[in-house]
Amino acid sequence: MSVAVADARIATVSPASAERGRQARRVRRWKSVGAAGIAVLLLIWTLVPIYNIVMVALESKGDVFTNTIWPDAPSLDSFWIVITQGYWYLEHFWEQFGNSLYIGVGTVFFTLAIGSLASFAIGRMRIRYGWLLSNAALLTYVIPASFLAIPFYRIMQIYGLTDNLWSVIAAEVTFATPYAIFIFHQYGVSIPIELDEAARIDGASPGQVYWKIYLPLMAPALVAVGTYALLLAWNEYLYQFLLLSSKESMSVPVALAQFFNSDEAPWNYMMATAIVYSIPPVAIYYTFRRRMAAGLTMGGVKG
Repeated sequence: MSVAVADARIATVSPASAERGRQARRVRRWKSVGAAGIAVLLLIWTLVPIYNIVMVALESKGDVFTNTIWPDAPSLDSFWIVITQGYWYLEHFWEQFGNSLYIGVGTVFFTLAIGSLASFAIGRMRIRYGWLLSNAALLTYVIPASFLAIPFYRIMQIYGLTDNLWSVIAAEVTFATPYAIFIFHQYGVSIPIELDEAARIDGASPGQVYWKIYLPLMAPALVAVGTYALLLAWNEYLYQFLLLSSKESMSVPVALAQFFNSDEAPWNYMMATAIVYSIPPVAIYYTFRRRMAAGLTMGGVKG
């Protein structure tokens, strides 16, 4: 009986309905093809510069103007020169790498500390006009960072912090903290306030609530914002160029720019240095990418 009913229903399907179904399937198929084509173009657009960096780094003579798609005699000598500081522009490479690491770690620490404390005060302790503080912090992004370069330099000069890594850390924290406050505040909405109230009933102080309840539950947001702050400090050039002058205090991005002062720029050494310098942030990103996604998406949904 059920088979007969099904056959009857199939027979009652009009040709127009069947045609509409076929058109819908064709539209979905073309949409899939179009999306795949766009994805391939974006992938090529992203990977071609990286491919060229690797190709130039493998050149034995650093000739960037070649017509080949792969070096005739690829060599890892450029990486060895970078690691052993075998070129006069690279004589302080590891010291400069350490400076970049110091700036990055310092920026991450102070950004997380200031951002989490501010968001805790605004969202959990419910200070008066806390929303105004949160929104005012974001208004700082209205002014382009390049416009503040000279005022920052003047301030650091007054306080004797020129050619000092702490001047760069102060600048980077200034630009990373408003974003951190915003993300932490949005993510903190997802944490039940009843947890804080229960802890206070048990005798916990605000500092204990912050340290033992708030921070552990904010781990995904801390990772997301910390990675953002690290990448911001790791790749920043303007303020590091403006505030750091000696080779011993330079960071790697500023030192890389010194290659252009040479009459014949060793492009292979420069690209090899860039690849070595990019390894830490890439490793950190892929290590914490899941927590980053959780922190950013949770903050966006709850906001």
